Formats: sequence, C-alpha cells, structure tokens
Amino acid sequence: MCGITGWINWSGDLSIEQNTLKKMADSIAHRGPDEEGFWLSEQAALAHRRLIVIDPRGGKQPMTSSDQQLVLTYNGELYNYRELKQDLQEKGHTFTSNSDTEVVLHSYMEWEEDCLKHFNGIFAFAIWDQQEQKLFLGRDHLGVKPLFYSKQGDSLFYGSEIKAILAHPSVQPKVDRKGLAEIFGMGPMRTPGQAVFKGIDEVRPGHYVIATADSLEECRYWKLESKPHTDDVDATTETIRALLKDTVQRQLISDMPVVSMLSGGLDSSGLTSLAAEEFKHSKKTLGTYSIDFDQNEDHFKKDFLRHDMDEPWVKRVSEHVGTNHHSVTFGANQLLSNLLEPMRGRDLPGVGEIETSLYLLFTEMKKDATVALSGESADEVFSGYPWFHQEKYLDAEVYPWLVNLKGISSVLSEETKNKIQPELYQKERFAEAYEEIPFLEGESQFEAKQRQMSYFFITRFLPFMLDRKDRASMKTGFEVRVPFCDYRIVEYLWNVPIEYKNVDNIEKGILRRALKGTLPDDVLYRKKSAYPSDKDPVYLKGVQKWMLDILDNPNSPILSLIDIEKVRAIASNHAEGLNTDQAKGLLDYLIQVNAWLDEYDIELVS
Repeated sequence: MCGITGWINWSGDLSIEQNTLKKMADSIAHRGPDEEGFWLSEQAALAHRRLIVIDPRGGKQPMTSSDQQLVLTYNGELYNYRELKQDLQEKGHTFTSNSDTEVVLHSYMEWEEDCLKHFNGIFAFAIWDQQEQKLFLGRDHLGVKPLFYSKQGDSLFYGSEIKAILAHPSVQPKVDRKGLAEIFGMGPMRTPGQAVFKGIDEVRPGHYVIATADSLEECRYWKLESKPHTDDVDATTETIRALLKDTVQRQLISDMPVVSMLSGGLDSSGLTSLAAEEFKHSKKTLGTYSIDFDQNEDHFKKDFLRHDMDEPWVKRVSEHVGTNHHSVTFGANQLLSNLLEPMRGRDLPGVGEIETSLYLLFTEMKKDATVALSGESADEVFSGYPWFHQEKYLDAEVYPWLVNLKGISSVLSEETKNKIQPELYQKERFAEAYEEIPFLEGESQFEAKQRQMSYFFITRFLPFMLDRKDRASMKTGFEVRVPFCDYRIVEYLWNVPIEYKNVDNIEKGILRRALKGTLPDDVLYRKKSAYPSDKDPVYLKGVQKWMLDILDNPNSPILSLIDIEKVRAIASNHAEGLNTDQAKGLLDYLIQVNAWLDEYDIELVS
C-alpha cells in the first residue's frame, strides 16, 4: 500500500521539476514511509511513496515497461495477481519480480483499459503512455483506495490525497457554493466524485479516466446489475461461505505481519475466525485489536445504533477463536488533543471522536503489524443497518442517514443558507442517485425499496466509510483490507432477496448461517451494535469550551458562515431539541470546519 502523485504537462518541460514533484510526494509521505521514487520526462513527472507489504526487494516504483514507454505509479493490492501473472506468462510476458505492481503494468500492456475487468483487489493507479502522450487513471470497484485529479489548462495533477495536488503551486485551495453545500448539506458523507475543492475531482469507484492534451474522458467499467436470484437459501448460504473463505485466504497474502480488527460484532468476529483458522494451518496465532474508553462501564448508554458494550464480546470471541488480543483504551482528553488529526488526513472535516479513536487505534496497531483485516461493507451488502427496516427511512426523499442529522443546516447564517440551499441540495443528490438504480422488472414495491436502500448504501454511504478507514490508517502508514468489499461478494449479494438476507427473522441472517460453526451461537446472534463512541461528559465539555473559544475569536473563519448565537447556545448547554450525542457531533464537526478553513487557507468563491 502506498501513496501516488504526479503532474502531466503536454506543452512544457517537467524534466527539471524534481523539487516541485518531491514537495507533492512529501505531502503524502505518511502513506509510504518505507521508500520514495521519482520519474521525470518533458511531459510527465510521477512520484511514489511506498509502504512495503509484498516483495520488499521487487516492486519499486515508478515502474517502467522494458521499452520505457509506459510508466506506472500504483497504490493497492491485487488479490488475484498470482493467477494473472501465470495467465500473462502463458501469453508471453516476462517478469522480473514477485510483486503485484509488475502484474498491473503487464496487464495494461496486454489488455489496456480492459485490464481493470481482470483485477480483484483494492487499487488506484496512474499509467503514463509516453508514445501516445496519454494518462490512464484507474480505481477499484468499490473505491477502497482514493484517487483525485485536477485538469488545469495544459496540466493535469493527480494524487492519492487532495493535499498532494494542493502541494503544487499552481493549484489554489478554493471552495465554491457547491463545495459548501457538500460540507454543510451532506456532512461527512459526501457525494462520490465531489472533492469539495473547486477544480479538483475524484475518480469515482468502478471508473477510470483517460486524459490527453485535447480531451479528458471518465468511463465506468463496473456497475451493479440486477437479475433474478435463482439459488435457494441453502445454496445461497454455501456460496457466501465459499466466497468469504476464498476472500479471506487471498487477503492474508503479505510479506509483512497481518492482524485483525475485532469488535465482538458479527462481521469482525466472522472474519477473525476465518483468518485465525488460516493462521493455524501455519501454526501461527492471529493478533487482534479492539477499542475501548476509560470508565466506559460507568458512562455507556444504549442508543439507536449501539445496544451494548463491545469489550465483553471481544473477550468472548478472542478466547473462543484463540487470538493474541490487545484492547486499546483511550480517554476523553486524548481524543480531544487528537481531534483534528483525521481532518488533516482526509483534507476535509469528518465525524469527530469516532474517527479520532480509529486513528489512535491504528497508531497502536502499527507498532506490531503493517496490515489488518476489517469488516467494512458487510452492513451495506447484507442490508444490516437499522435504516433498512423502518418505513420512515425507506420512504424518505433524502438519504436515510440524513433523516436524523440535526443541527448542521440549522446553525448556518441566513446568508449561507440562501447561498447553498442545503435541503434542496440534499434532494438533488438523492434524485441523482435514484436515477442510477437498476431496478428489476417485476419486483414488488417493497423489494424495489430495499434495492433502492442497498444502492444508496453501497454507492453513497460506503465510500464515506472507506475514506474514513483509508485516511485514518494510512496516516499512520498502516494498510487495512476489507474482505466484504470483494466485488464478487457485492455482486452476488446485490440480487439476494431481503427475505434471504433476513432469514431466521434477524438482520444479516444469511451471513449468520454462512458463519455457523465458526463462532459461538451467542456471538453469532448478537444484535448489531455500531462502532463505539465515548460517552464521557469530559469530552462534551471539552468541545463546548473549544467552540466557545472559536466564537470569541473574531478571526475564526467559520464565523461568517454560521449563526453565532445559535452555536453559542449549543456550546453553553442552552439549546433545545438536541440530545447530548447530537450536540457533541455538531460541535465536533464545526470545530473541524473552522480548522479546515484556517489551516488550508481556503478562499471561498462564488
């Protein structure tokens, strides 16, 4: 796993721009702390920061073809690279390393843009064709790995993170009305393809971009296709079980230590059990990690998403599976002092202390390993969220996760509201996504609603979850793999009917059946509980004081965008209509927005 960046100019001479290129690469050095590499010609300057996972001696980048006409910078892992390598060798290709990087390059040489249809993995890469003067940008099916670009005049800039593009002196950090609508209308769950910064775009999941001196074209190579599901429940269960075993097996390939995240919930526990079984074949013990908070037993309160504490379940799973477990505990003050780190990793405001604790967890995990497995996307593809099962979310005309998102638009100034019209913006993005849904002819209204919900979560909510996981982990130089994002699993589950998914009258029932025998029954049928949140009142008091300090500072850039007195009331415990968690989340977010505007020196434009 790595960081990539580059600069193409079809009319200049970039061969003398090493210093600028290095500045762009240095901005994402955290993504690849092990090595750096550069390649420059008149029209192209490509840089790479490497986190060594596979083939430490081989796989150095940028990597060139033997005739020096193709140059690759690549971030990711191909889980089927061994089969692809064999296939390519049979077609006459010769390899000099054991790395998946070289397989990517030769795949492009063999199939050009169609190489993406051969890949199973998580990836974002750029290939410069010296002869054709063409840049090819490709991103994985679900968007696990990030990739941004900016076309300005005769130049195109790209990078794993927005900051790599902003590090170039020609790119200015500007945000317009649409960018502000994303920040305040969508919150942290932003629209795929929208990088918020004016003039910067994101390669969407399942897409690629081809850029030449005269054109820029974005194409879709993968999408969800609706068709009748013909397997019965038992056959569906067996298919899911086989896919999961194969996926976990593939994603344990690494020349560096691999561990697993463990929450005691169904998804992470199931992956941990499957991974631990693979470890036992090699007579090794899997390491696992969980997160907890100081005095959590005293402060924990059940809410809409969290039904009970994780730690007792974590211990139960670890003892049953036989892992070497590490419980990492944080206090409110530690979370407060690191609140802005995830924002700096994402180059955009995020979800506050939940993201902060994730970043701190990865910081600890990095001390013992380089790679981890995580259960992201199981709830999206197996329809596990509570939102799938309640009419007010199924019938909403905005994304279901926005229904209860109170506070952000209500604390904007009237001028800002009139400018960005957040509620209208939400409905426009909803309608845009709705038009994409491949409904199945003949399905019932209820089935169509469930398909709609699945589509929204897979294509609009999951990208936020993956961004959060990628930036929090890669900021510490740590790779996280997500087996439930294997596109084969996503494609198969897309057409599995909701009554199968909820078999045995419980959410994700089909997954529970598929994991039968790998976990104790009480774990297997534990009710879903979301990622933990710190309920310590010290944290709320800390963000309230922080917000009041921002409001009292006349130079705070956020002041022109918000209703100062409404925010002051929330920070002073005088507001009505918001519970403690909503107030905490809102203040978390506004603090980040203010710091983002300030630290990135953002210019607001019309």
